[in-house]
Amino acid sequence: MRAVVVEEFGRVPVVREVPEPVCAPHGVVLRVEATGVCRSDWHGWQGHDDGITLPHVPGHELAGTVVEVGADVRRWSVGDRVTVPFVCACGDCPACAAGEYQVCERQTQPGFTHDGSFAEQVALDHADVNLVALPPGLTAVTAAGLGCRFATAYRALTVHGRPGPGEWVAVHGCGGVGLSAVMVAASLGARVLAVDVSPAARAAALDLGAERVLDPSGLAPADVAAAVHELTGGGAHVSLDALGSAATAAASVLGLRRRGRHVQVGLLLGADADPALPMGRVVAWELEVYGSHGMAAHEYPAMLARIADGTLRPDRLVGPVVTLDDAPAALAAMSGPAASTGMTVVVP
Repeated sequence: MRAVVVEEFGRVPVVREVPEPVCAPHGVVLRVEATGVCRSDWHGWQGHDDGITLPHVPGHELAGTVVEVGADVRRWSVGDRVTVPFVCACGDCPACAAGEYQVCERQTQPGFTHDGSFAEQVALDHADVNLVALPPGLTAVTAAGLGCRFATAYRALTVHGRPGPGEWVAVHGCGGVGLSAVMVAASLGARVLAVDVSPAARAAALDLGAERVLDPSGLAPADVAAAVHELTGGGAHVSLDALGSAATAAASVLGLRRRGRHVQVGLLLGADADPALPMGRVVAWELEVYGSHGMAAHEYPAMLARIADGTLRPDRLVGPVVTLDDAPAALAAMSGPAASTGMTVVVP
């Protein structure tokens, strides 16, 4: 089959023939119908994930059709159209026993722990635990973005952030996860303040339901937080760092009002991996600080129901749709300024 292959970290990948994936007894093989190009794929390509070994096929946001089923799989058949969370849980560890598949102790991740979906086919583990059926009317192109950025934003807000109607939600960073968070928060009746240096991203946030926007260019975290307090009349009730940096994490916490809730969604890497946070403020104002890491397959039905009834429109987040041959350039383009606010989707 054809696949995008990373042969050297940081060098533009190539498209070439590779062996078809092997189906595990507990897994399936999908024919990939669509796969998203995500910032996490870019980090993997750059060598920021020490679990990746080369040569490697990236890709973890996907939808497709089952073409092979392992002998131990009971819930799925050839021909089923499915998507999958980016965290594939084992189903047996203590975290899974508690229903917390998104923090599985033995998780696998296509495009990181093994070859991913920038290919004509992809193997997925523990299918009975991880696969999610695509409802009628949901296209593979739209579904491809659910497994990472959209589902992550959905759970970050509905489980951790918990904004009530009329409460302020500040979203720091309006890339794929951030714009998804803007849409989800607005659908919950929250008032949304979107923070991003890009005029295009701010405009997209307004189009997706943000009430106000803020350009943090040149501002220190404390100054961004002061602006958030002013624009929200006392601070955000809920704040997400959807970018992932020491500056945005600090600004997000400092921008909260008393008893507010900060949710860290963006990955913190390199020098920002262990940032200093204003814990004195956290204690004095009784703030809540959460990390959020995707969403388990068993939590998808509520999100899919809101997509089906039109409350949520993840199709509006789709940008360019490209071929497999265009995928290496799309991945490399993430090294520069965003050319589009929409998600790039690869159709192999």
